[in-house]
Amino acid sequence: MGKRLKKSRYITGFDGIRTIAVVAVILYHLAPYQFQGGFLGVPIFFVVSGYLITDLLFQEWNQNRRIDIKGFYIRRVKRLYPALVALVLVTTAYITLFARDLLTNIRAIIVTNFLYVYNWFQVSHHESYFDKFGSQSPFTHLWSLSIEGQFYLLWPIIILLLVKFVKKKQPIFDVMVVLAFISALLMALLYHNGQDPSRVYYGTDTRMFSILLGTALAVVWPSTSMKKKLPKNLRLGLDGIGLGALLLLVLMFMYMTGESILVYRGGMFFFSVVSMVFVAIVAHPGADLNRLLTNPVFTWIGKRSYGIYLYQYPVLVFFERKVNVADHPFFYGLIEVILILIISDISYRFLEIPLQRFDYSKTWSTLKEIVKPDSNFGKKRWYLALPSTIILVALTGAIISPAYSSTSSDSALEKAITANNKKVADQNKKIAQNSSSTSATSSSATSATSSSASSASSTASDAPKLTEAQLQTAKTLQITAVGDSVLADASAALQEIFPNMYIDAKVGRQPREIIPILQSLSQSGKLANTVLISEGTNGPYSEQEMQQIMDILGSQRKVYWVNVHVPTRRWQDQVNSDLAASAKKYSNLHIIDWYSYSKDHSSWFYSDNVHPNKEGLQYYAPYIAKQILS
Repeated sequence: MGKRLKKSRYITGFDGIRTIAVVAVILYHLAPYQFQGGFLGVPIFFVVSGYLITDLLFQEWNQNRRIDIKGFYIRRVKRLYPALVALVLVTTAYITLFARDLLTNIRAIIVTNFLYVYNWFQVSHHESYFDKFGSQSPFTHLWSLSIEGQFYLLWPIIILLLVKFVKKKQPIFDVMVVLAFISALLMALLYHNGQDPSRVYYGTDTRMFSILLGTALAVVWPSTSMKKKLPKNLRLGLDGIGLGALLLLVLMFMYMTGESILVYRGGMFFFSVVSMVFVAIVAHPGADLNRLLTNPVFTWIGKRSYGIYLYQYPVLVFFERKVNVADHPFFYGLIEVILILIISDISYRFLEIPLQRFDYSKTWSTLKEIVKPDSNFGKKRWYLALPSTIILVALTGAIISPAYSSTSSDSALEKAITANNKKVADQNKKIAQNSSSTSATSSSATSATSSSASSASSTASDAPKLTEAQLQTAKTLQITAVGDSVLADASAALQEIFPNMYIDAKVGRQPREIIPILQSLSQSGKLANTVLISEGTNGPYSEQEMQQIMDILGSQRKVYWVNVHVPTRRWQDQVNSDLAASAKKYSNLHIIDWYSYSKDHSSWFYSDNVHPNKEGLQYYAPYIAKQILS
């Protein structure tokens, strides 16, 4: 594995940096709308990795005049691979036993993760990192490990070529900085406003600039060549720069959103530059930041940060599939954090450290020793039982995965929304065609009234009943409805009651996305005097967004906003309380309290406990209609 480095330095404060990064990522996943920039914890990991790996490779070259590439690969694999393999197999086994709707593409997911190309699998399958509502994959976060794996594969070879043929530090530094700029430029050019940014978020080419900035820092800021004692003014200056960088990082954790144009057109690059500055100050032995970030808590978390990052997302996904976290978001969040820390500590103590130190040349002899019938090794045989079972169950899941592409409930919902979209598109066309023809509208309305009457007669006996006068009003009332998948699910049922309701609904739509839609309808004169909004399922809105929406709608229109029943997401109560507060601020905004009406009726919903099923629609549509017509 090559000679040991005679002169090397463990920078204890880097555990503090890793702690800050992993805490930011977890907070983002726990509360993505309170810590909307927490995803930026990953670029910090990238900068640290780029710096440390390059610094060690240069140390090896300077001390030994060679780089042991094979030894480098072995060390990286022993450090990182066991926990990744364990995470993928354990997660697959759990999915096989308890969440088979997630088995889709599981063989490809396993293989691409083991080969460190999973990020490109996500790109090719158009997976979104920012869809916080749909069925969440417990593997989503592993994209970053694939990018680091690709970096570890190529970088020692690149460094060896650079030190042999370029030799001087300045041009080497220049090459790294230029490559970083090219990567950031690719991110800016490939990003398209209004489209999901996951291509540039997952791509190795568009994310490498964070790692490259760390590598460039290592060229000009080697950890073993800096003075431990500095003049007071210089030391305080470095401390000030470091604390300023830390403050900037925290502010961006709080306020940068992952779907902002700014993030992809310079924002993430700027964040990486600030991270590089922060890493540089912590790495300097003459500054005080290293000591400030060195404490038992940060050291404990930092050493386990790899495991914490690995296990956090599966824990969150599986926990939230079983528990209505909206009931007690803080308490359940605390439980999730405790589970993550416990699992990560077990992994660190009994998997990562032992296998990092294990001599793999003795693998076969160790296995033979364990399975010997000798009673002295009876207990050790159990060491193989658990991993063997996990591997067997995971392989079973990989084999049967085509049979479980989705649950029957999910499939039924998808089919219902697809059918509704076609019906609604046809009815929207009729509304547009008949808007200038009273007779045509009357004809269409008469037909629809018959349909709505028929629908009303088929509703559940205890569902709200519309009076004949209300039905007559409904057949001519012009309404514009805009919303997310819940509205898409109920759209056909609503148009049966309101044949002149123009509906624009889309799965996964966020509240801010309806702003340009309403603006366009208003400018074209197609915005009715009565507006129905169904938003908040996929996340909360800001005061500014609500202000923009209400400014477009004006004070003369009647606006009805359906609140949300989404107990598996932490933002349910936030959305509903914010809507109640907004209704007090805007006199023409009326909240339809679907949550209170439906919360004790789980049979009204598909398995996601969010979208009304056939039974639920018998209550949803009449209830909404009753609130509008009362």
